[in-house]
Amino acid sequence: MTSDSTSHKLSATVRPAYADRGSGHYDILLTLMCVVVILSNIGGSKGVQLGPITTDGGFFLFPLAYVMGDITTEIYGIKAARRAIIMGFICAILSVLCFWAIIALPGFTDSYSVSHDAALEIALGPLWQMVLAGVCGFLAGQFTNSVIMVRLKAKWLERGLVGRLMGSTGAGEAVDTIIFCAIAAPVVGISSFGQWCNYAFFGFLWKTLAEYACVPITTRVIAWIKKHEPSYQEKLTHQEG
Repeated sequence: MTSDSTSHKLSATVRPAYADRGSGHYDILLTLMCVVVILSNIGGSKGVQLGPITTDGGFFLFPLAYVMGDITTEIYGIKAARRAIIMGFICAILSVLCFWAIIALPGFTDSYSVSHDAALEIALGPLWQMVLAGVCGFLAGQFTNSVIMVRLKAKWLERGLVGRLMGSTGAGEAVDTIIFCAIAAPVVGISSFGQWCNYAFFGFLWKTLAEYACVPITTRVIAWIKKHEPSYQEKLTHQEG
């Protein structure tokens, strides 16, 4: 029997290690993901033109949410990742309701306040469409990302972390980008099919390459949390035993 077939049989019978959710590390990851999701939805309402590239103001934030999702899935499993994703968008929806309430409140009547309130309404009024785009795209993309990571970890256990991160990223970002761009394009100001293709292609390319560039940092963060997460070490000991 070859070593490859032996390792494959072991991975089929040994359950992958995941830490318990009730730790300070998970709380930090959950908080960061919620903050990044809210900020990226706000920033995404601004159209940005970088030379020939059409994008939005949240382009540098959204990949961070996927990095948080990767870390959460790898260490805490798909249930914990799903909880983090849902909590992120509960916070995003809450932010929309708060912005609506703020816009609806009667303001001062001087000329500065009137122009200020009008600008606030223009900036934050369409935010619900960005949240809808984010909810649909990110839920579908992150769940795709998480499912692939979990299935690959079930097969490879602690091996092949870089492969898991890179393989799941491409699939998740493709699903996310298509759905998000289809809904968000009118809010950003994209009116032609050519602009949409530019927006979707460069959005996917940027987010995927940004995550790939973060892989060395992501793997180190994952290794550090695994080392300092007692419940993970306990599960790993049982796995190896």
